[in-house]
Amino acid sequence: MADFPFVVKWSKDNAFCEANGWRKDLDRETLYRWWKHHVTADSEDLIRLGIEMNGLLIGYVDLAKITNHGAELGIAIGESERWGQGIGTHALKLFMEYAAEKYKITSFTAEIQRTNIRAKKLLEKIGFKEIICHASNKPSQDAYQQIRYIYHRS
Repeated sequence: MADFPFVVKWSKDNAFCEANGWRKDLDRETLYRWWKHHVTADSEDLIRLGIEMNGLLIGYVDLAKITNHGAELGIAIGESERWGQGIGTHALKLFMEYAAEKYKITSFTAEIQRTNIRAKKLLEKIGFKEIICHASNKPSQDAYQQIRYIYHRS
């Protein structure tokens, strides 16, 4: 849990929270419990790995809802000053290769916030196709509509 101070920093970055659907009002203890669960939980259907640069945690990639040959893919670059440098593209490609080799994943899905244009461009650049948009029935939650993508390895 030595990386928790980085997570605290990300949680205070409004752009990061909005892009990734993180709640901005979590107190430090709640945030700690949430992060600890996601990085230490022994789960067969959640794998989260850190993205490091120069020995510092700058983001993470994860697989969730792992089935026979499919999984949901996630990525977040927590250091918003690193956005737009190709780090997410490189990390996601490497992680997908890793998942394909180690877990035999051939079909990846991803779900992003409708307002996260960077994630949309990243997924489409790699070859993901939009398959569905989940709309909230609450007008105040318009910004949190989800777009779902799919990618099949050949």
